[in-house]
Amino acid sequence: MTDPTAPAASGLSKGLTSYGDREFSLFLRKAFIKGAGYTDTALERPVVGIVDTGSAYNPCHGNAPQLIEAVKRGVMLAGGLPMAFPTISIHESYAQPTSMYLRNLMSIDTEEMIRAQPMDAVVLIGGCDKTVPAQLMGAASAGIPAIQLITGSMLTGSHRGERVGACTDCRRYWGRYRADEIDANEIAAVNEQLVASVGTCSVMGTASTMACIAEALGMTVPGGASAPAVTADRIRIAETTGTQAVRIARERLTIDQVLTAAAFENAMRVLLAIGGSTNGLVHLTAIAGRMGFEVDLHALDRMSRETPVLLDLKPSGAHYMEDFHHAGGMATLLRELKSLLHLDALTVSGRTLGEEIERAGSGFRQDVVRPLSNPIYAQGGIAVLHGNLAPGGAIIKQSAADAKLMEHEGRAVVFENAQDLAARIDSAELDVHADDVLVLKNIGPKGAPGMPEAGYLPIPLKLARAGVKDMLRISDGRMSGTAFGTIVLHVTPESAIGGPLAHVRNGDRIALSVARRELTLQVPADELARRATASPVEPPSADRGYRKLFLQTVTQADQGVDFDFLRCAQRRGAVPRSK
Repeated sequence: MTDPTAPAASGLSKGLTSYGDREFSLFLRKAFIKGAGYTDTALERPVVGIVDTGSAYNPCHGNAPQLIEAVKRGVMLAGGLPMAFPTISIHESYAQPTSMYLRNLMSIDTEEMIRAQPMDAVVLIGGCDKTVPAQLMGAASAGIPAIQLITGSMLTGSHRGERVGACTDCRRYWGRYRADEIDANEIAAVNEQLVASVGTCSVMGTASTMACIAEALGMTVPGGASAPAVTADRIRIAETTGTQAVRIARERLTIDQVLTAAAFENAMRVLLAIGGSTNGLVHLTAIAGRMGFEVDLHALDRMSRETPVLLDLKPSGAHYMEDFHHAGGMATLLRELKSLLHLDALTVSGRTLGEEIERAGSGFRQDVVRPLSNPIYAQGGIAVLHGNLAPGGAIIKQSAADAKLMEHEGRAVVFENAQDLAARIDSAELDVHADDVLVLKNIGPKGAPGMPEAGYLPIPLKLARAGVKDMLRISDGRMSGTAFGTIVLHVTPESAIGGPLAHVRNGDRIALSVARRELTLQVPADELARRATASPVEPPSADRGYRKLFLQTVTQADQGVDFDFLRCAQRRGAVPRSK
């Protein structure tokens, strides 16, 4: 019988392979690791696992080898034993059908490798859109001390004297090319300049959003969100992360002590204040679900009404991530938000968020983070919508939308799926006008599958060439955090499982009121019911493999698009909490 007063296993003795003889299991493990040249002295130290997500297919993680070496240095300086190990690596533009489809697989890989291998703490190295949430989801479920290291943003480039960076400028220039404002030679030239180095997108896309959220959650060392990938600052952050990993291992500062209700509310506040990616909400919901928290969309919207956008970064503003770093990074933002935050939330430094803000010192003159008295946008970047078209909710990134379309009614122009959109959007025969509402179905969690970033519907070619820059667009999918426009996303329930969106027809009238937080299909309820009966929806299925698992178990956007069996069985309440 196990002695309940005995100290918990640590280091190389953790999680021994079962051979029926514990001492032999440890003996065998040491024999094999000594084949790599380790001494007994090294093997007696706290073990820090380092998740290696370097991949030739992932330029956002192109600095992973340098970061790993710096983390190892920090671990050894603190008296620990670093052990790097690989997991799945996902890049947004290389993963088919979409990186979101593989996020949960990466989270399973991360969780199970943490559980399977002996480590007292783990350093999670991620950057590209879905990698940081996947790692935080997996680590949250694994439950050991964990710390996040962000790979960092890319540098900006220059095209004909204009500063450019991925990927808001990618979309802006591509829109100009579609509208015949620039030619093939110029679009090829700008393609050479949009990504000036390895690292994640240099605007407030999903990668930058998750970096800021990770720091707001208390999961990075101070300053961990903003340093560009190819700077000495990023390498120093990596070394510091390794040192801190040893400390949280010795102090047994497990992840559940950091990922509390207060931490999630701080992260939501930051998501709203930075004009962050709408994807950030899906990922936060998934991470919270791993810890037993539900996200209350109504409460989040109330929080949004009192949280202005302060960060002047594209696509909601004008600057880039390296400017944010030079302006003091998250410390500058958190200092402005101090009155709205839970300052007693614990961080991986062992100190509270309030203590870290104080340690960062006083602010200085800069023009990237606005004061509360002079925001970029008076409310939070994201507004939550409800109505008969989205009974479970939908969202709009209001800080990146056209003010003239925020109260709008128009005729629906419907595309049944992504293939239908691709086939007809550029047709000269498409019956569409600038004040219509573009509707795209079947790109939700099950519909695509994987909820791709196809919600950023292109302006129909004939309208783009006529000078139309924005239209109201609605879907059950996602859009890149680098995108902009008046775009309603995450319509829940999705069309592929029979949500009201499935029954929208060409010519139906749709009304959007962001002020009233309403999304309304102006079709009588009895007519919608008749359509549902006449055209029943059969959810998609698959015969085998990961796709079968995905389609059978994936949840809707309001539950984070996680697998239902991965969410924490113990419910701990809702966030944000009611005041």
